[in-house]
Amino acid sequence: MTAINPTLHTAAVAALETAANQALKLDPASLQQLGELRGNIFHVRCLSPELEIFLLPEADKLKLMGYWDGDVTTTIRGTASDFADLAAASDPTAALINGDLELVGDSAPLIELQKILSNLDIDWEAPLVDTLGDVAGHQLAQALRGLFSWGAQASSSLARQLEEFIHEEARLAPSRREVEDFYGDLRQLNQQVDRFQARLKKLQAQVTAREN
Repeated sequence: MTAINPTLHTAAVAALETAANQALKLDPASLQQLGELRGNIFHVRCLSPELEIFLLPEADKLKLMGYWDGDVTTTIRGTASDFADLAAASDPTAALINGDLELVGDSAPLIELQKILSNLDIDWEAPLVDTLGDVAGHQLAQALRGLFSWGAQASSSLARQLEEFIHEEARLAPSRREVEDFYGDLRQLNQQVDRFQARLKKLQAQVTAREN
Protein backbone atom coordinates (compact mmCIF):
# COMPACT_ATOMS: atom_id res chain seq x y z
CA MET A 1 0.00 0.00 0.00
CA THR A 2 1.59 3.23 -1.18
CA ALA A 3 0.81 6.37 0.77
CA ILE A 4 -0.38 9.40 -1.17
CA ASN A 5 1.92 12.38 -1.15
CA PRO A 6 0.61 14.67 1.64
CA THR A 7 0.41 17.65 -0.69
CA LEU A 8 -1.63 15.69 -3.22
CA HIS A 9 -3.77 14.29 -0.42
CA THR A 10 -4.61 17.79 0.82
CA ALA A 11 -5.34 18.98 -2.72
CA ALA A 12 -7.60 16.00 -3.42
CA VAL A 13 -9.62 16.50 -0.23
CA ALA A 14 -10.01 20.23 -0.92
CA ALA A 15 -11.17 19.54 -4.48
CA LEU A 16 -13.70 16.98 -3.24
CA GLU A 17 -15.03 19.48 -0.70
CA THR A 18 -15.55 22.03 -3.47
CA ALA A 19 -17.37 19.49 -5.66
CA ALA A 20 -19.65 18.37 -2.83
CA ASN A 21 -20.57 21.92 -1.81
CA GLN A 22 -21.25 23.00 -5.38
CA ALA A 23 -23.85 20.23 -5.56
CA LEU A 24 -25.26 21.13 -2.13
CA LYS A 25 -25.77 24.77 -3.14
CA LEU A 26 -28.09 23.58 -5.90
CA ASP A 27 -30.22 21.62 -3.41
CA PRO A 28 -31.18 23.77 -0.38
CA ALA A 29 -33.32 20.97 1.10
CA SER A 30 -30.35 18.61 1.22
CA LEU A 31 -28.20 21.37 2.67
CA GLN A 32 -30.74 21.88 5.46
CA GLN A 33 -30.81 18.14 6.17
CA LEU A 34 -27.04 18.12 6.27
CA GLY A 35 -27.10 20.80 8.96
CA GLU A 36 -29.06 18.44 11.20
CA LEU A 37 -25.99 16.17 11.25
CA ARG A 38 -23.77 18.94 12.57
CA GLY A 39 -21.49 17.67 15.33
CA ASN A 40 -20.98 14.24 13.77
CA ILE A 41 -17.56 13.31 12.39
CA PHE A 42 -17.43 10.68 9.65
CA HIS A 43 -14.18 8.92 8.83
CA VAL A 44 -13.91 7.28 5.40
CA ARG A 45 -10.71 5.36 4.86
CA CYS A 46 -9.88 3.70 1.57
CA LEU A 47 -7.01 1.26 2.00
CA SER A 48 -6.17 0.68 -1.66
CA PRO A 49 -5.61 3.12 -3.27
CA GLU A 50 -5.02 4.89 0.00
CA LEU A 51 -7.15 7.91 0.83
CA GLU A 52 -8.41 9.17 4.17
CA ILE A 53 -11.25 11.68 4.47
CA PHE A 54 -13.06 13.12 7.48
CA LEU A 55 -16.49 14.59 6.73
CA LEU A 56 -17.81 17.29 9.08
CA PRO A 57 -21.37 18.45 8.30
CA GLU A 58 -22.01 22.11 9.12
CA ALA A 59 -25.07 24.33 8.92
CA ASP A 60 -24.17 25.75 5.50
CA LYS A 61 -21.65 23.33 4.00
CA LEU A 62 -19.91 19.98 4.18
CA LYS A 63 -16.37 20.33 5.43
CA LEU A 64 -13.80 17.73 4.37
CA MET A 65 -10.46 17.22 6.07
CA GLY A 66 -7.56 14.88 5.51
CA TYR A 67 -6.68 14.67 9.21
CA TRP A 68 -8.64 14.76 12.45
CA ASP A 69 -7.37 14.31 16.02
CA GLY A 70 -10.68 14.27 17.90
CA ASP A 71 -13.42 11.72 18.44
CA VAL A 72 -15.15 10.17 15.45
CA THR A 73 -18.84 9.23 15.20
CA THR A 74 -18.45 6.57 12.53
CA THR A 75 -15.55 5.00 10.68
CA ILE A 76 -15.90 2.91 7.55
CA ARG A 77 -12.85 1.39 5.92
CA GLY A 78 -12.00 -0.95 3.08
CA THR A 79 -10.46 -1.08 -0.38
CA ALA A 80 -11.89 0.75 -3.38
CA SER A 81 -13.29 -2.52 -4.69
CA ASP A 82 -14.99 -3.19 -1.34
CA PHE A 83 -16.80 0.15 -1.57
CA ALA A 84 -17.69 -0.44 -5.22
CA ASP A 85 -19.13 -3.85 -4.33
CA LEU A 86 -21.45 -2.10 -1.89
CA ALA A 87 -23.02 -0.05 -4.69
CA ALA A 88 -23.30 -3.03 -7.03
CA ALA A 89 -24.77 -5.39 -4.44
CA SER A 90 -28.44 -6.35 -4.74
CA ASP A 91 -28.50 -6.43 -0.93
CA PRO A 92 -26.33 -3.59 0.46
CA THR A 93 -26.93 -4.79 4.01
CA ALA A 94 -25.46 -8.21 3.30
CA ALA A 95 -22.53 -6.59 1.49
CA LEU A 96 -21.81 -4.35 4.47
CA ILE A 97 -22.32 -6.99 7.15
CA ASN A 98 -20.77 -9.97 5.38
CA GLY A 99 -18.31 -8.20 3.09
CA ASP A 100 -14.84 -6.89 3.76
CA LEU A 101 -15.86 -3.35 4.68
CA GLU A 102 -15.35 -2.53 8.35
CA LEU A 103 -17.88 -0.27 10.06
CA VAL A 104 -17.03 1.09 13.52
CA GLY A 105 -19.20 3.41 15.60
CA ASP A 106 -22.76 4.65 15.13
CA SER A 107 -24.15 3.55 11.78
CA ALA A 108 -27.36 5.65 11.91
CA PRO A 109 -25.76 9.09 11.27
CA LEU A 110 -23.66 7.63 8.44
CA ILE A 111 -26.80 6.24 6.82
CA GLU A 112 -28.46 9.66 7.13
CA LEU A 113 -25.44 11.26 5.44
CA GLN A 114 -25.60 8.64 2.71
CA LYS A 115 -29.27 9.42 2.07
CA ILE A 116 -28.48 13.11 1.67
CA LEU A 117 -25.50 12.68 -0.62
CA SER A 118 -27.17 9.98 -2.72
CA ASN A 119 -29.69 12.59 -3.90
CA LEU A 120 -26.96 14.91 -5.19
CA ASP A 121 -25.14 14.87 -8.48
CA ILE A 122 -21.59 15.09 -7.14
CA ASP A 123 -18.68 14.70 -9.54
CA TRP A 124 -16.31 12.69 -7.38
CA GLU A 125 -14.10 11.63 -10.27
CA ALA A 126 -12.86 14.84 -11.87
CA PRO A 127 -11.26 16.27 -8.70
CA LEU A 128 -9.54 12.97 -7.91
CA VAL A 129 -8.30 12.34 -11.44
CA ASP A 130 -6.97 15.90 -11.67
CA THR A 131 -4.96 15.54 -8.46
CA LEU A 132 -4.09 11.83 -8.23
CA GLY A 133 -4.06 10.65 -11.84
CA ASP A 134 -6.36 8.50 -13.95
CA VAL A 135 -5.97 5.10 -12.27
CA ALA A 136 -6.05 6.07 -8.60
CA GLY A 137 -8.55 8.85 -9.24
CA HIS A 138 -10.98 6.53 -11.00
CA GLN A 139 -10.70 3.82 -8.32
CA LEU A 140 -11.21 6.26 -5.47
CA ALA A 141 -14.15 7.89 -7.24
CA GLN A 142 -15.72 4.45 -7.54
CA ALA A 143 -15.21 3.98 -3.81
CA LEU A 144 -17.00 7.23 -2.96
CA ARG A 145 -19.81 6.51 -5.42
CA GLY A 146 -20.13 3.08 -3.85
CA LEU A 147 -20.50 4.58 -0.41
CA PHE A 148 -22.83 7.44 -1.34
CA SER A 149 -24.91 6.26 -4.28
CA TRP A 150 -27.27 3.46 -3.38
CA GLY A 151 -30.29 5.57 -2.58
CA ALA A 152 -32.56 6.59 0.25
CA GLN A 153 -34.78 3.51 0.02
CA ALA A 154 -31.81 1.19 0.39
CA SER A 155 -30.54 3.35 3.25
CA SER A 156 -33.81 2.93 5.14
CA SER A 157 -33.67 -0.82 4.64
CA LEU A 158 -30.04 -0.90 5.71
CA ALA A 159 -30.74 1.04 8.90
CA ARG A 160 -33.49 -1.40 9.86
CA GLN A 161 -31.50 -4.50 9.01
CA LEU A 162 -28.36 -3.25 10.70
CA GLU A 163 -30.34 -2.71 13.90
CA GLU A 164 -31.71 -6.24 13.62
CA PHE A 165 -28.23 -7.60 13.01
CA ILE A 166 -26.79 -5.80 16.02
CA HIS A 167 -29.59 -7.00 18.31
CA GLU A 168 -30.32 -10.48 17.00
CA GLU A 169 -27.21 -11.78 15.25
CA ALA A 170 -24.20 -9.97 16.60
CA ARG A 171 -25.77 -9.89 20.09
CA LEU A 172 -24.00 -6.62 20.72
CA ALA A 173 -27.01 -5.12 22.46
CA PRO A 174 -30.22 -6.52 23.97
CA SER A 175 -33.51 -6.13 22.14
CA ARG A 176 -36.29 -4.00 23.65
CA ARG A 177 -38.23 -7.15 24.54
CA GLU A 178 -35.21 -8.61 26.30
CA VAL A 179 -34.77 -5.39 28.30
CA GLU A 180 -38.46 -5.39 29.26
CA ASP A 181 -38.25 -9.07 30.28
CA PHE A 182 -35.16 -8.36 32.35
CA TYR A 183 -36.79 -5.52 34.25
CA GLY A 184 -39.92 -7.63 34.72
CA ASP A 185 -37.84 -10.38 36.29
CA LEU A 186 -36.05 -7.80 38.41
CA ARG A 187 -39.35 -6.38 39.71
CA GLN A 188 -40.57 -9.89 40.51
CA LEU A 189 -37.34 -10.62 42.37
CA ASN A 190 -37.69 -7.39 44.38
CA GLN A 191 -41.24 -8.36 45.34
CA GLN A 192 -40.04 -11.76 46.50
CA VAL A 193 -37.29 -10.14 48.57
CA ASP A 194 -39.83 -7.75 50.14
CA ARG A 195 -42.11 -10.66 51.07
CA PHE A 196 -39.20 -12.61 52.51
CA GLN A 197 -38.10 -9.63 54.62
CA ALA A 198 -41.67 -9.17 55.90
CA ARG A 199 -41.87 -12.84 56.90
CA LEU A 200 -38.46 -12.62 58.56
CA LYS A 201 -39.53 -9.61 60.62
CA LYS A 202 -42.70 -11.43 61.65
CA LEU A 203 -40.73 -14.50 62.78
CA GLN A 204 -38.27 -12.28 64.67
CA ALA A 205 -41.19 -10.61 66.45
CA GLN A 206 -42.66 -13.99 67.40
CA VAL A 207 -39.30 -15.20 68.75
CA THR A 208 -38.91 -12.01 70.81
CA ALA A 209 -42.43 -12.37 72.21
CA ARG A 210 -41.78 -15.95 73.36
CA GLU A 211 -38.49 -14.99 75.00
CA ASN A 212 -40.32 -12.30 76.99
